[in-house]
Amino acid sequence: MSSKPQHCVEVVPRIADIPAAAWEACANPDPAARNPFIAHAFLKALEDAGTVGGRSGWTPRHLVLKEATGSIVGCAPAYVKSHSQGEYVFDRSWADAYERAGGRYYPKLQIAVPFTPVPGRRLLVGSHPDAEAREALLAEAAVKLVEGNNLSGLHITFASEGEWERLGRRGFLRRTDQQFHWHNAGYTTFEDFLASLASRKRKAVRKERAEAVETGLNIEWLRGRDIKEAHWDAFFAFYMETGSRKWGRPYLNRKAFSLIGAAMDESCLLMLAMRGKRAIAGSLHMIGGDCLFGRYWGAIEHHPCLHFELCYYQAIEFAITNKIARVEAGAQGDHKLARGYLPTKTYSVHFIADPALRRAIADYLVRERAYVEAAGAQLSEYAPFRKVSPDQA
Repeated sequence: MSSKPQHCVEVVPRIADIPAAAWEACANPDPAARNPFIAHAFLKALEDAGTVGGRSGWTPRHLVLKEATGSIVGCAPAYVKSHSQGEYVFDRSWADAYERAGGRYYPKLQIAVPFTPVPGRRLLVGSHPDAEAREALLAEAAVKLVEGNNLSGLHITFASEGEWERLGRRGFLRRTDQQFHWHNAGYTTFEDFLASLASRKRKAVRKERAEAVETGLNIEWLRGRDIKEAHWDAFFAFYMETGSRKWGRPYLNRKAFSLIGAAMDESCLLMLAMRGKRAIAGSLHMIGGDCLFGRYWGAIEHHPCLHFELCYYQAIEFAITNKIARVEAGAQGDHKLARGYLPTKTYSVHFIADPALRRAIADYLVRERAYVEAAGAQLSEYAPFRKVSPDQA
């Protein structure tokens, strides 16, 4: 007589069909380290707004790991993709090469947070002695989903370093890149932070901050229920203006911002540049655990350095004021280095179904990882912080 399997993995096409409490127990078991972007409420808002699903090219196929009792003990935000947009881990060259060779790269399976280059766990198994085994079961189920549906591969992007290491040992291809994060060294004021910078960099920051608001702008912070629909209306106009110019296609619609604001009000932080009572620019941040996550920004008036002020310096001020340990300011951007944001490695893992393509990508990734490592080390040498003690400066 065969025994009943201890676990099974189900594929669920709507996150609304997964109990929010069960998802959160896996995704954010420690409120002090909460990542708002893997929260049930955030992912559901994207689906309810129609930014994923439908014809978006992001078809939800979430993985849910259940015990024999039916209890949910693991999950993963998974999507079948018909393109590579909104991922920020760029594989278009892989797709082009495979298609030139006669292969079909799309559809593929993506375990990720849509439109959001925020690092964190992707195979969500909570805190449990069997967490690593449960993680492996989710990964194996994702590979079976690829193989059983003629998908080209599985891509787990902006994963945690631990997932990267463990899945690498299981044969997944490993990729690295870098972002720029600011770290709070126990500063009590922004001036305290400035004192840690080299004199020339300190003067440059002060100059940029003055230029950003020299036409009489004021900056307001709005959080939680203080953010009204009129504020979202204004911010969406900024987002569309800048997003359309920069990316060609903004990923979120107006409804998404209202749903995120309603479901996650205490996580939302809106910073607005005001000309009198009229907002002319803004940045949206999300607060989670010990981190402030910078997300979107936009403006309907151009002002030198206003982007730096709203996205970087105001974020640092808020983090210092609220004793937040770090600020993650989004994807890429060497220009962040001079503003106190240091290179930080990011991780993704990949399973490629075609052996020939897998070998070619594996060879490429060896060289790419070496480049990322060298580039990070070189950039770190140009960090703006003092090289001598304050009394020697």
